[in-house]
This record gives sequence, structure tokens and C-alpha cells, in this order.
Amino acid sequence: MNRTFFFILLTFILVAIDWYVWQGLRLATRHFAPATQRWIGGAYWSFTILTLIAYVAMQLLPPDYFGRTTRTFVFAFIAIPYLSKLLTVFILLLDDIRRFFQWIVSFIFPAAATPAPVTGEPVIPRSEFLASTAVIAGAGLMGTFAFGILSGAHDYRIRRIRVPLKNLPKAFDGIKIAQLSDIHSGSFFNKTAVKGGVEMLMKEKPDIAFFTGDLVNDRAMEVQDYINIFDKVKAPLGVHSTLGNHDYGDYYQWASPGAKASNLADLKKAHQLLGWNLMLDENKAIRVDGEEIGLIGIQNWGSGNFAKYGNLEKAYQGTDNYPVKILLSHDPSHWRAQVLPGYKDIDIAFAGHTHGMQFGVEIGKLKWSPVQYRYKEWAGLYEENDQYLYVNRGFGYLGYPGRIGILPEITIMELVKA
Repeated sequence: MNRTFFFILLTFILVAIDWYVWQGLRLATRHFAPATQRWIGGAYWSFTILTLIAYVAMQLLPPDYFGRTTRTFVFAFIAIPYLSKLLTVFILLLDDIRRFFQWIVSFIFPAAATPAPVTGEPVIPRSEFLASTAVIAGAGLMGTFAFGILSGAHDYRIRRIRVPLKNLPKAFDGIKIAQLSDIHSGSFFNKTAVKGGVEMLMKEKPDIAFFTGDLVNDRAMEVQDYINIFDKVKAPLGVHSTLGNHDYGDYYQWASPGAKASNLADLKKAHQLLGWNLMLDENKAIRVDGEEIGLIGIQNWGSGNFAKYGNLEKAYQGTDNYPVKILLSHDPSHWRAQVLPGYKDIDIAFAGHTHGMQFGVEIGKLKWSPVQYRYKEWAGLYEENDQYLYVNRGFGYLGYPGRIGILPEITIMELVKA
């Protein structure tokens, strides 16, 4: 299917959705005053035409015409209304299917079409009720997505957790670890809010800090404007980092392999400018009062179709004498794929990657997100056979510039002697 045909087909589908929703909106508002109906119609079609113009512009203009942040918001301006309209279409379609079968039955059995007796109570026709329900549901969903951008994108939450480890040396009992993950600096649109999130972390006075990958979306240049914010992340025992799947530039169309390699080199330099110890398939000792534990950091390794740059066997070499081993690995699927079956003495792993899909529900013990159907471990603490995994929900966002229910996270973990 060539690009032009797909563009024409999708445009036709979008216009059909607009027209179908408009029929439901007309039905839902048919008892309104004529002036109100005209105002609603004008507002609906004005917004719809702007959305279609944005869609056409995205298709016809060069990919680099918009900056990354602008492109993200234009995409959201298109996607959010149509996702909301699809919910409206679904409800309206249910009613149309009901009426279709009702017509079939009345055609075959005319007696079944006898109208119900009229009573003195006003009755809202079923179709009008469902049309109103569909419109309200669609508008509610669009409002929720908009709220997720305005409020959820930078609503940073500190999540505190205590993890007992059997072999933890006495000098490390009570050590405070801060974890950030999935910054995605190329998506940010509120620098002041980002700075506030870093200040929240530093008020916790962590002993050591970890960053578990995805500093950028694609290009190292995206983090340039945020170096002087994230270089404020400090800890007495250092800030230690690793790479995520987006850091390699695999999702960007580079002019040449050399340009891609140069971008990765620049990304590694950015970690240096931040003052972070970037760990690339290696380990190091963390020492306190003459005692030590081992920190292992590997490059991205993800199950399925995600890149497998990391080499855990290489990173693990020379760690035999560490009483406790901590692993930094961006993708949580690595834990079940390699760590649990082959490295029984890695006590705890830190990951990110999933973002909790930036959409879900977390109320008390209820925790749900569509991402759980792709990842068994997707947010929070997991334990199996005395080995732990913590999955950070991410500090930034990607694609949809907001969060609904699954809010951006700063992890503060305390390790204690079991």
C-alpha cells in the first residue's frame, strides 16, 4: 500500500468518524434551543477542521519541519480527539446495531413492532439517551487526556520502599538509594517543572543515586538544555547510570552509520557532563567504612524485538566476593529472561522502560495498566526466591505528553539488613 493511497484512505476514515459523531451530537442536542445548537455545531466543526488541517500538515510537510516538542503536541492534538471520537462511535454503533436488528424483527414479525402504551411520565427515547451517553463519554475521555497533559506530565511523586537483604554488610544497613529512569529529555515542555522534580529528589539527601536509561528520545542534542538541571543530581557515593533502548538512536533516520555512531558518542559525553558514572557492561565496588557491595551496570537488553546490546556475563565477571550485588538494567524483561535463571546471587535489580504506559489506575492495592499484558513486571517491587526487581515508572514521557493515573516517579529505596 503506497503512502498516497494510505493518506487518502485514512483521511476518508477520519472524515467518516467526524460525520458519524456529528449525527450523534445532533441527536443528543435536538431539544436544545436553535441558537445553542448552532453554537455547538460551529464549535464542533471548527475544532474538527483544525484537527484535520493538522493531520494533513503532518503528512505533507517534511518530518523535520516541526521541532520534536511541537511535533509531539501536534500529534497529541490529532490523536486525542480521534481516540475520544472512537469511544463515541463505539457506543453509537451499538445503538445502530440494536436498531438494525429491531428493524429486522419488525419486518419479519410486524406484530412485534407495536408501540408501547403511552403513559403520563416523560420518557427519553433509547437512541437519544445512548447518543447523549456517547457524547458525554467521548468528551470525558478527551478531557481526561487533556488533564493528563496539563497536570499529570510533571506531577512528580516520591515512592518510598524498604527492601531487606540477607547479606547486606552492617555499614550499608539503612543506605538510601534514589532512582530516576526514562527522563526522555526530548519530550519536555516545562523546564521549571522538571527543575522542581530534581529539587524534590535532592531534598531526600540520598546516599547513592541510579539512573536506569533513556536520557533522550533519539538524539543526544535533546539533553543539552537540561544538563544544568540534571547535573544537580548528586550523592556521596556517586550517581551511576546506564543506557536505555532510546539512547542508541535506533528509532531515528540517520544520514549515515557514522552519524548514528557520533550521536551515541555524544550521548555518552552527556553522562560525563552530568557527572554520572555511565556503566557499560561492567561492575564496580561501592565502599563504606571498609565494607563493600557490588554494583553491576549493563547496556540495554530487552526480550522480544528490543535491542540486546548488554552483556551480563561480561559485566558480572569479578563480582564473586561481593556479599551483595545490585544490577542496573533498563528493561525489566531482562530480569526474568537472564537474571533469575542464571544469576542467583544478584540480590536486586533496578529497571525502568515501561513508564507504566503513562496510563492506568493505582488506588490502594489496585494497580492496573494495559502495559501489564506485555510486561509481567512493569511498576514497583517484585520478589522471587529472595531476588528483587524494582521497576521505576519513569520521570519523563514519550509520545503522549502527559500521564493519567501512572504518575512520574522518583524512587527512594532504603536497603536494610534482613
